[in-house]
Amino acid sequence: MTIPDFSELSVGVVGDLIADHYLFAQPQRLSREAPVMVLSHQRDELGAGGAANVARNLAALGAQVTLFGIVGRDANGRELIQMLEADGIDTAGVALVPEWSTPTKTRILAAEPRRSLQQILRIDREPAGSMALEVSQDIAARVAARGAELDAMVLSDYEYGALGRSLVPVVAEMAGGGTVVVLDPRRDFESFNGLSALTPNVGELAQFLGRRPESLDDPRELSSAAADVLRSSGSRWLLVTRGNLGMAVFGDALAPEGVFVPASGAGDVTDVCGAGDTAAAVFALALAAGLDARRAMELANTASGLVVMEHGAAFCSPDQLRQAVGRPATPDPSRGISK
Repeated sequence: MTIPDFSELSVGVVGDLIADHYLFAQPQRLSREAPVMVLSHQRDELGAGGAANVARNLAALGAQVTLFGIVGRDANGRELIQMLEADGIDTAGVALVPEWSTPTKTRILAAEPRRSLQQILRIDREPAGSMALEVSQDIAARVAARGAELDAMVLSDYEYGALGRSLVPVVAEMAGGGTVVVLDPRRDFESFNGLSALTPNVGELAQFLGRRPESLDDPRELSSAAADVLRSSGSRWLLVTRGNLGMAVFGDALAPEGVFVPASGAGDVTDVCGAGDTAAAVFALALAAGLDARRAMELANTASGLVVMEHGAAFCSPDQLRQAVGRPATPDPSRGISK
């Protein structure tokens, strides 16, 4: 498959911005105070999660990216904005809200020298309350002001409130006008109708349908569930990330049973964190570049297979993607995709 030139595409991302904080350590000894391991701190890193990770994935592939959302006026929020701007991402659509705490996920990774790091603990720091209505209205207004400039829009939902009701008519107008609009949902499949695509993982899809996730491992059951969601949502396509089973896409100009591909990748899985962000970003970008849904899924699958071999919410370059395209998919029970 030929990789399109994405550099002429202008893509927006609206959603919940998250700071991913990584704390790297080495195990030293058992504590004399409690039956726990004492770790020696090595270093800290801050990465981009949620909608910020989607934006970094798009920018890494050469697209012109505009990000919409909010961060707090805290150290993590300020550093996150600086990181995104260093990547060439337009953050004019991101508001700094004094009363908001930037959602932060601290992952502690440890290993003995010359061994692979393992995540041993995650600590989440959440905003104290819900996002104020006027803040979500402001996000919608910022999107509306810039929407006409965009070839595609990705909606990234992590349930912190950035995708409020005020945004619904804005993105509906964009989708109706021919902009590729892709929603990566957490729970809410119903508010946004008539979009280009939805990109849930199988667990999110099962939760929405009131089903057990393992029941959707059966391709026939998944195809039936996909038909229900496409009918109720009015979306053109449904891309389902299936963890170590790969991906499947359903919808317009595809067979009723959909198209399935095994998980991509040739190396060991290091971290599945953020691979769902990559899938949504690449699928939207590929659709905006004119690829059909099947090829867009194959490209998203390949990109996701690359990022799970890196620590944290990673992204891939066009050169990495070109090199990976054409490698045979290698099903591996250890591979998976997580938002």
